[in-house]
Amino acid sequence: MALAQGHTQEETIAWFGDHVSSGKVAFFAQYGMEFVPGRREGVHIWDAGGDRKLINCHCNGGVFNLGHRNPVIVEVLREALDEWDIGNHHLISGPRAALARKLAQLAPGELPYSVFAVGGGEAIDFALKLARAHTGRAGIVSARGGYHGHTGLALAAGDAEYRAPFGPMPPGFVQIPFGDIAALSAQMSDDTAAVILETVPATLGMPIAPPGYFAELRALCDGHGALLILDEIQSGLGRTSTMWAIEHWRDPDQGSAGIEPDILVTGKGLSGGVYPIAATCYRAELNRFMHDNPFIHISTFGGSEVGCS
Repeated sequence: MALAQGHTQEETIAWFGDHVSSGKVAFFAQYGMEFVPGRREGVHIWDAGGDRKLINCHCNGGVFNLGHRNPVIVEVLREALDEWDIGNHHLISGPRAALARKLAQLAPGELPYSVFAVGGGEAIDFALKLARAHTGRAGIVSARGGYHGHTGLALAAGDAEYRAPFGPMPPGFVQIPFGDIAALSAQMSDDTAAVILETVPATLGMPIAPPGYFAELRALCDGHGALLILDEIQSGLGRTSTMWAIEHWRDPDQGSAGIEPDILVTGKGLSGGVYPIAATCYRAELNRFMHDNPFIHISTFGGSEVGCS
C-alpha cells in the first residue's frame, strides 16, 4: 500500500497537496492523472487501491533499468541489513571499496577512483569541484539545454530554465550548442578547467552527437589542458546496449580504442531502483588533490554500506 495508512486515495492526494507539493497535485489534475502508485514489481505498477495494473513506461531517467523491486537486488539488500547500516563516511569501508573496485573494472578507460554521493547532482558537484581543484582553473563549458542536477555547480552547468529564477550563478560557466565543435573550440581557453556534457542529453531530446565529435572534443581538451567530464547518469549502465553510451564512439586515430573521459559520473540506475547512490569516477592523476585533502569533500550518506552492497 502507498496510501496514508487507513485513508483513501483522495485523502492521500489532499495531504500531498497540503504538505508536500500543491503544484504537482494541480499539474497532474489538469491531465486526469490523479494517480497514487501502489505495489510495483518488474515492469508493472498498481494504483494504490490495487484496482489497476499498468505497464510502467516511465523509467525515471534510468532508475528502473532492472525493473521495480528486482528480486536479486531486494534480496542482497535484505542480507546486507543483517550486518550493515549506513556506515561511517570518515572510516575505511569494505562495501565502499568493493563497489569502487567494480566500477573501476567497468569504466570506459582508466578511472580507478570513485567518490560516492546520494544523487547525481551531488556527484556532478564533486566532479566540477575536482576539475577546478586539479587544474587550478575556473572555466566550465557545458551544453545549452543540458541537465546535470538542481544544486550548486551542477545547476550552474545546466539549462537556463532551471537557473534563471535563482539569480546570478557562479562565475566561470559558459554554454555552447551540443554537437557544435566549432562553437566549443571558440569557448576553450587556458582558463578552461573542464568540459562537461551528457553523452546523450536526455532533456534536450536525446540528440546524437555527429561522427567524430567526441574524438575532436577529447583532442580539444587535451590541447588546452582541460578535463573531459561525461555525465552518464541517464545514458549509462546499459541503456544504449553498451555499458556506457560513450562506447558507441571510437577515436579514428586509435583504431578500436574508445573515447576515454577524465571523469565519469553515474547514478540513477546504480541504485537498482531501491537505494539512492551515485558515483564520480576519475583518473589516477586527479587523485593527487584528494590524497592530500582526504576530508575536503564528504557526504554523510554517500556510499552507504547498505547501498554499496
